Amino acid sequence: MRKIDQVPALTFLSKSRQIYKDPLPFHHENFEKYGNTFKISPKPGLMIHFTCDEKIAQYILQKNQKNFNKSSLQTDDLGKYIGHGLLTANGKQWRANRKLIQPAFYKKSIAQLMDNMDAVITAELAHIKSGATTDVYEIFNDLAFKVVARSLFDLADLPDLDQKIDRLQFITEQAQKMLIKELRVPWMKWYFEREWLSGEKSIPHALALIEEARDLIQSIITSRRESNKQTGDLLDMLLHSTYEDGTYMSDEQLIDEILVLFVAGHETTANALSFIAQLLAHHPETLKKATQEARQIHKGDLMTQLIQLPYIKQCVEETLRLYPPAYVTDRVTLEDDVCDDIVLDKDSIWLISFYEMHRRHDLWEQPHDFIPQRFAPEKAKQYRDFYFPFGAGPRMCVGNNFAMFEMILIVKRILEQYTITPVNDTILYHPLITLKPKEALLKFEEH
Repeated sequence: MRKIDQVPALTFLSKSRQIYKDPLPFHHENFEKYGNTFKISPKPGLMIHFTCDEKIAQYILQKNQKNFNKSSLQTDDLGKYIGHGLLTANGKQWRANRKLIQPAFYKKSIAQLMDNMDAVITAELAHIKSGATTDVYEIFNDLAFKVVARSLFDLADLPDLDQKIDRLQFITEQAQKMLIKELRVPWMKWYFEREWLSGEKSIPHALALIEEARDLIQSIITSRRESNKQTGDLLDMLLHSTYEDGTYMSDEQLIDEILVLFVAGHETTANALSFIAQLLAHHPETLKKATQEARQIHKGDLMTQLIQLPYIKQCVEETLRLYPPAYVTDRVTLEDDVCDDIVLDKDSIWLISFYEMHRRHDLWEQPHDFIPQRFAPEKAKQYRDFYFPFGAGPRMCVGNNFAMFEMILIVKRILEQYTITPVNDTILYHPLITLKPKEALLKFEEH
């Protein structure tokens, strides 16, 4: 069996400051040095295996996925901030909730949300100032959060709804910042755990904010029940869905799932949209072709129109290859296992880098270039074994169709109204829990 090379502890420690700011160059350096799999011991008693091997990824996420759970980094560390919903749960609980929630994200269900989604998009894009330099992440972050909120809660008549949504957005962003500190600088956890030392930057303060968010969501659920309205939004679908035994999801679990949808459903989309807009701005010929497609007159309902935008879809897919928002995932082996010539020991931790896999020279031609046509229908199938923008297997993102239609619609609406040009020479990123853009500055000019 093949021995997996280990990065020396001194090498890891000497670069810990760089890793805290941006771990991706460190990952890349070691993949280049050791091959597609290596391991690191960041502290005594903890060993993490890093891989961008597509066969190992397929085995862990698809072929033998029952032997792998999400690690405590997700189930416990992330779970304490956003609850134990689809993103953070394992085992029977996850399977039952996935089966209950999945129908809410079928294309037929999404189609019912499209008009509300479009209304939010139109209103938010109106805030763009023509001719001004704009940080598009700020635009897309607000936009994506409000799209999720409106899709979840079609409650225009609920008192103070906008203020509640704004507060939820603030809380989820603060919680992520706290989690990043916990994960990237674990030796400082003792400091963050003491509110009298770190104040508003402490773990107790962040957890208190999460309790506030849970109370806000509970108030929205209670208002919906008292109104006796059926609005057809995602909350409606979740409230009326039942498990196999006929029981309904508890309010506690419902709040967990809503928090997950807020966190996973808005930030990843905002990240991807920011990278899409920048890549289009940096590639004038691609932008021209996408703009021509966006401005064509298409017949049918909104979802049918979006299906008639294949090139814009390819631009989205190519962006997700270069800058996958969920750029890594991890799993823990439940029992001893073997994949080809590599032993996967029981309780071993495996971190899969989609970012590196999507940029491997042996898998992709010109892997660092933005080439949307590589995802033309006749070509796209050749990448399915190593293209995982939404994960893979049974735990693939439940909202992948929702996100794709949302992004295509937003790109269409932008290109119908504006010409975009870059401000920076390069596209910068900031890897946190998700791969976020950094200084995503563009200029918009109305047609």
